[in-house]
Amino acid sequence: MLRVRWLALLSCLFAVFALTVSACGDDDDDDGGGGGAAEGETLTVYSSLPLQGASRPQTTAMVEGIRLALEQAGGKAGDYRIKYTSLDDSTAQAGTWTPEAASANARKVAQDDSAIAYIGEFNSGASAISIPILNEVPIAQVSPANTAVGLTSDEPGAEEGEPEKYYPTGERHYLRIVPKDTIQGAALATIMKKDGCQTIYILNDKEVYGAGLSRNIESAAKEQGLEVAANEGIDPKAPNFRSQAASIRSAGADCFVFSGITANGAVQLYKDVSAAVPDAKLYGPDGVAESGFSDPAEGGIPPEVQAKTKVTVATLSPDEYPPEGRRFFQQFEKKYGEPNPDPYAIYGYEAMDLILDTCKKLGPDCSDRQAMIDALFQTKGRKSVLGTYDIDENGDTTITDYGIYTIKNGELQFDESVKAGGA
Repeated sequence: MLRVRWLALLSCLFAVFALTVSACGDDDDDDGGGGGAAEGETLTVYSSLPLQGASRPQTTAMVEGIRLALEQAGGKAGDYRIKYTSLDDSTAQAGTWTPEAASANARKVAQDDSAIAYIGEFNSGASAISIPILNEVPIAQVSPANTAVGLTSDEPGAEEGEPEKYYPTGERHYLRIVPKDTIQGAALATIMKKDGCQTIYILNDKEVYGAGLSRNIESAAKEQGLEVAANEGIDPKAPNFRSQAASIRSAGADCFVFSGITANGAVQLYKDVSAAVPDAKLYGPDGVAESGFSDPAEGGIPPEVQAKTKVTVATLSPDEYPPEGRRFFQQFEKKYGEPNPDPYAIYGYEAMDLILDTCKKLGPDCSDRQAMIDALFQTKGRKSVLGTYDIDENGDTTITDYGIYTIKNGELQFDESVKAGGA
């Protein structure tokens, strides 16, 4: 658990080694090391995403979306030139995000006097680390992918102490443009019910995202009248999951859902479950909605497992988006030559576009970090590539649609959309 005193001490140590002039206070000092206004005529927007490992195709597309939004704005927002810097919160050795990399990225941005916004993280567990660091500055943080409930609220799915433990100053600076897991859990339960599931077995990867979402799936499934045989954590580093697969078979489950990310053993897990319970229907969340899971050429699941699997992603078919969204897909193809971009490319675009539009509205006040945060939280009726949405007082979007995807020939295929109101 991240604690305020630990963060304050860490900030002090970092400031000493970096030879900064900012003062470090005790737990009650909420001035931060780089608060106030960003400096200079050029402001910097950072992103922190896992650019290595199984998530690389998704996050590469996300970075391309971010760059496209900035290019279309002419590299400017109102009175300022905007510089974009892409940071990597993963390592080649881990093949996924690491706490050390996420922490280092957040501290780097916290010490940059030109920083005005931070796009990240991709993984909710990484945000659980970066949010408290950036909260003490504060710097606006916009996530294009986090769905864990506890990052913003104490609704079902959150752990004890969430979300307050992530905000040492008591004020919010973090928001997201993707629906949270109360909605994704309901979407998964809805499609399992529709597909005729009777008894489901849930495994999770024990991370902030996976453990939280598993609780949402379990709750929503019970509301749908489904029997939940188990909701258990796995060891992501296990060489195989044959014992868990045997338990699923013994429980008589006809449907299985993994709540976690690809890098945490997902491919081997699905292969083992498919072999042990060949007639079971398989489901997964947006944490596995990537080519590293779906495409055998990228180390993903084989065709016979693909045929049994459906995943949820908070993106829709291009033709179901508003005109702004459909234009994005056309412009993305023109820029990058990719007619079918990864589903999360559009979220990278919108994260940067929201920041740029907010900065432009603020004019000379865009360099005021608190003004930027306040303005982002005042987002209402925004007509965007994702559709029209608000940002509520917790930092959550009002968009509630989830897409259901099948997998064919290693690629995600949009099947249908599920609305929270019908879940």
